[in-house]
Amino acid sequence: MNAGMKYANLCKMGFKASHGLSLLFLCAAFIASAQAADPIRIGLVAEITGQAAEAGVYTVNGAKLAIEDINKAGGVLGRKVELHVEDSQGSNPGAVLAFTKLFSRKDIPVIVGPIRSTQIQAASPSIAKAGIPVMIGGTDPSLTRVNNRWVFRCRPNDLYSSKVIADFGVNDLKLKKWAIIHSTDAFGNGGMNALTAELKKFGIEPVLVQGFTNNTVDFTPVVLAIKRANPEVIGTYIPFSTDQGIFAKQLRQLGVQTAWVGSPTTVSETAMKLAGDALYGSYAVTDFNAGANDVAKAYARNYRDRYKIDADNYSAWTYDAVSLLALAMNNAKSTEPETVRKALVGLRGHIGTEGLYNFDESGEGVRGYNVVKNDNGKVVFIKRVDFPAN
Repeated sequence: MNAGMKYANLCKMGFKASHGLSLLFLCAAFIASAQAADPIRIGLVAEITGQAAEAGVYTVNGAKLAIEDINKAGGVLGRKVELHVEDSQGSNPGAVLAFTKLFSRKDIPVIVGPIRSTQIQAASPSIAKAGIPVMIGGTDPSLTRVNNRWVFRCRPNDLYSSKVIADFGVNDLKLKKWAIIHSTDAFGNGGMNALTAELKKFGIEPVLVQGFTNNTVDFTPVVLAIKRANPEVIGTYIPFSTDQGIFAKQLRQLGVQTAWVGSPTTVSETAMKLAGDALYGSYAVTDFNAGANDVAKAYARNYRDRYKIDADNYSAWTYDAVSLLALAMNNAKSTEPETVRKALVGLRGHIGTEGLYNFDESGEGVRGYNVVKNDNGKVVFIKRVDFPAN
């Protein structure tokens, strides 16, 4: 029992009658003080178990580092901040259940959702019903176009990644014969559609558009289709690092040495470890890279000091998400959902690890990607490409 509850019970037992109004006021003041000292809790839905559990470690690491920095700076509304994590189990039903558990608690005013677009898609009706601000990491463009005013995207969506992939491949690499390989989930289909549309602006029709289901073990049919199409460059939207690594190894083992420009998973720590030299020489667009700006550089340094490993997309976006939610609550001077939502929409000019944040009514916050190269196992920054808000 905390101190506030003890004093409340004293009041109920009649102490206020014997000691007059002074004790009544003392009780009220003490209870209010104790309640004000309670921590503000931020929920997080992360992949603690399942296929992408290693990515979940990075996700939680970034959120925890943000919590530490926020508390060092004075917390939120003068109170300490705590992280409450629920496991998505790497699945749509698991993500929905994790959200349900967080929504059922009355001491969690804001939530950081998962990075998987398909999980956000599944949970979107529950988010809309709960009416609590949720930061998401899924990059499927449709996620902020379903009239859900409580969803805020803390990464750039794939309308931007597709623009950068297409422009870099066509104008920088001078390659015009494209194959697009993608997963058939929300992320993969959304990315494929966006990249196809961008290539059409250059007058390019891909020679191959090939989908696959997540958790594929044998990519031989996909690789053989690529060999028959004989493209100059492959553009990929693959959400899971294990799939990325397996595909890369089988691609190279079957003799395909085609140029490659992929989505952020292409340079994820797990994919690079699994694929080894099969990913050497590939390019990727990535929302986080230490070379992008001074905030990203400082974050990468602090993350390595704290965890003894390099930061990546999975950790950086949750660091920004938690930081932005804390900033919004401080700006709003409240944890009331509608007030916090308005504060998020009103955020302008905030520089995070992912870039410059200017949220709009649809929930889009940051609009830019970094182009990087896997140079013999080291991720090398090439350039940053930003887009203006509409």
